[in-house]
Amino acid sequence: MSVEIAELEAKRGVPNLGFGEELTGAETLLRCLILEGVEYVFGYPGGAVLPIYDSLYYSHLKHVLTRHEQGAIHAADGYARATGKPGVVMATSGPGATNLVTGIATAQMDSVPLVCITGNVPQSLVGTDAFQEANITGITLPITKHSYFVRDVRDLPRIVKEAFYIATTGRPGPVLIDIPKDVSNAKAPFYYPETVKIRGYQDTLVPQDEEVEAFLAAIRKAKKPVILAGGGVISAGADRELLAFAEKTRIPVINTFMGLGGFPGTHELALGMPGMHGSYTANQALLQADCVIGLGARFDDRITMGRTKEFAPNARIVHVDIDPAELGKNVETAVTVAGDVKSTLQKVLPLAQACDTEAWIGQLKEWQQAYPFKYRKGAELKPQEVIEMLFETTQGDAIVTTDVGQHQMWVAQFYKFKHARSLISSGGLGTMGFGFPAAIGAQVAHPDRTVIAVVGDGGFQMTNQELAILNQYKLPVKVAIINNQCLGMVRQWQEVFYDNRYSQIDLTCSPDFVKLAEAYGVKGLRATTSEEAKAVWAEALAYDGPVVIDFRVAPEENVWPMVAPGHTLDQMVMGDE
Repeated sequence: MSVEIAELEAKRGVPNLGFGEELTGAETLLRCLILEGVEYVFGYPGGAVLPIYDSLYYSHLKHVLTRHEQGAIHAADGYARATGKPGVVMATSGPGATNLVTGIATAQMDSVPLVCITGNVPQSLVGTDAFQEANITGITLPITKHSYFVRDVRDLPRIVKEAFYIATTGRPGPVLIDIPKDVSNAKAPFYYPETVKIRGYQDTLVPQDEEVEAFLAAIRKAKKPVILAGGGVISAGADRELLAFAEKTRIPVINTFMGLGGFPGTHELALGMPGMHGSYTANQALLQADCVIGLGARFDDRITMGRTKEFAPNARIVHVDIDPAELGKNVETAVTVAGDVKSTLQKVLPLAQACDTEAWIGQLKEWQQAYPFKYRKGAELKPQEVIEMLFETTQGDAIVTTDVGQHQMWVAQFYKFKHARSLISSGGLGTMGFGFPAAIGAQVAHPDRTVIAVVGDGGFQMTNQELAILNQYKLPVKVAIINNQCLGMVRQWQEVFYDNRYSQIDLTCSPDFVKLAEAYGVKGLRATTSEEAKAVWAEALAYDGPVVIDFRVAPEENVWPMVAPGHTLDQMVMGDE
């Protein structure tokens, strides 16, 4: 049954949506998006989606025209991560659709809710190798939470409703809707279903009482417990519950990379990030803990280093996750709780008591004082110095997006995130070129907040055509390029593991980024010393508009500490060796 028009108008503030009116598939799609509360669509038009874009001409939806489909989907991803609402991206058939693949895989790995709408050739031409034909549902089958190929315009409203429900419930993820051109042009009476009922799909939310009791029993006698807070804390909106639980129980908190911001990085119980480039204290805490409480964390190889038997060897592991398939998948667990983190902590909090952890906290503080993240200042501008400056001048209140590489790890180490959804980065897939367009999506979502894209000179060149968006839509994103004139993380690995055989990492012929920014109508600045860095960053923050800052940093600086792949967390190389 359809929802009453008057109720929808009151709820969404939209004009008469024409229930029962004969509409094309294109018109139907856009009205369904309005009913789902979609405000922005990121996309790039083409032949197979022209009926949709023609209807968009009359629509109340706001469209952001990127300069590449990969830029569009990363921007939609950044919007979703910054808001918790599903991001929507649209592309044409063939290359338009395939250009979304990297972004879809990025969202799938990091559990980001996206609805990806692609056009396709008319059904009469499917399978004939028609112009710009691609089996995008087949191509993306392993990297979507679900996908649809729409065969009948009458099914489109139900499919859109289901797509948003699947993308945002349970463990979030990307859903793809592929619409042939004949379906976009076909007509049917408009309706929109009130509810969704999908056979075989159940989203686990509230844990069972016996699971909660097992959780509590596991921490009652613990003397050295630690919380491992992952991205599931942020997805569930459980940052307040986590803070209350940690303070009530006096259990220290480690944040995975994807979980940064889920617990204030400046809090006395915060231990930082663990793993390959994690803090000494976080890694030692895992090695010596007698109880590890994993909240929405995957226990991936960047934390366990693939040595799962030696990971947290003295600890009973409690694992809370909304996806039952993750429970016990990578590490042996003593207690599993199937439920989202927010619901679980809401049930646990009234029953939890303070643990006897003061001696344990004292030991952790000693390690933090003895082994902080550090670097040597010198004549050259150091990348860590730049990240520290960004934190000090914004007090951790900015939204920071990153690409992947050394700068990503320096951000994780030296920027103390205080709020959920303030770090936006590709964690699981490690997608270069993600950070800059993701910042565009975040700025669209939060026009009044400071958004900083921290990117490398390599990754920035993969999507820097989106500079045009900053000028066109007047988005005041601050782009901080950590320019070491090379592929920094590859260079570091070649230095450490390949006896200084530097193969194909030279980026010294990159463009002049200041002139590039200016060519797009964006303010460009450069710094090569500490004094210049402070001056140009102050200028950038004071400027009411987009700025690109080329920070020329020491090219041979490495990320420390480091645990080599296949080694254990107690085999950290601190950087002084």
